[in-house]
Amino acid sequence: MSQTNKAVLEQANAAIVEGDYEGFLSACTDDTKWTFVGEQTLDGKEAVRQWMARTYKEPPRFDVHRLVAEGDIVAAIGEITLKDEAGKATHHSYCDVWRFRDGKLAELHAFVVETGQQAGQR
Repeated sequence: MSQTNKAVLEQANAAIVEGDYEGFLSACTDDTKWTFVGEQTLDGKEAVRQWMARTYKEPPRFDVHRLVAEGDIVAAIGEITLKDEAGKATHHSYCDVWRFRDGKLAELHAFVVETGQQAGQR
């Protein structure tokens, strides 16, 4: 199951990079819950859809360093580059901890820190 969940997450993230946000959302449960630790919580697929529309002015770039899976949990550790409101690239380190239910992304706890570094520079 762990390997299957990792594959689901990899495919979902690939959809985001291609700008296929609905493709990503198809991998989520309808009642998916996303908690951005210290910031906000999104309840349900529609809230996530609206957040993506606001946040992803263009598709983000991911550099996943490690995926760790056990049971119904997959943790993704890496870097992400987003464009801010002014179109400037912002770089972040992140750890996303996903809980799966019935093969879909049911819950996220995201720990994201803006680094100010180019992706890949450490």
